[in-house]
Amino acid sequence: MTSVHQPSTTSNLVLIGMPGSGKSTVGVLLAKHLALGFVDTDLLIQAAEACTLQSIVDDHGYKVLRGIEERELQALTLQHHVIATGGSAVYSTKAMAHLKTSSTIVFLKVTLETVEQRIGDFSLRGISKREDQSLAELFAERHELYSRSADIVIACDGLSHEQVCNQILEALESL
Repeated sequence: MTSVHQPSTTSNLVLIGMPGSGKSTVGVLLAKHLALGFVDTDLLIQAAEACTLQSIVDDHGYKVLRGIEERELQALTLQHHVIATGGSAVYSTKAMAHLKTSSTIVFLKVTLETVEQRIGDFSLRGISKREDQSLAELFAERHELYSRSADIVIACDGLSHEQVCNQILEALESL
C-alpha cells in the first residue's frame, strides 16, 4: 500500500461521479489510508433537512434539492477531509468553485451499464433529474460536467473499491 500522503496543494479530496460510482465507499477507504476525516454531503443534506433526498425530490422537485445541495456545499469549510458529493453537485458552478479552492477533485468514472447495474431502480435513490429525463440522458449530461470539473479521472469499471482507492493514491503521488 502507498504510504500516507496528504494532497500536496490542497487539504481536501472531493469525489464526484454518478450515483453508484462508489463515492461514499471509496471515500471512507481513502480517508482511512490518508488519515483524513470523511464527509458524505448527501448525509449532510438529509440531516439539515430532516428528511431523505427522495422525499425532497418527491415533495419539492429536483431543483429544490439542487439548491439545498449548493447551499450545503458552499457552506463547507473543512480541511483535511475526503468529501463524497451527491451526483448533482457539479450542476452548481458556485459550489464547485468553492470546493476547488481547497480541494483536489476526483471523478470516479463508470459506464452507464455499471450505474444501472449498481443502483437498480433509480427512482428510489433521490436522484436530482427532470421527470422526463432518462437515466441515459442524465448520464450523458453529467459526464461532461464531471470531466470538466475533475483534476483526476479514475476509470472504475471492473475495479474493486480498494483498487479504485489505490489508483487515486497513485494519481495523487504524481500531482
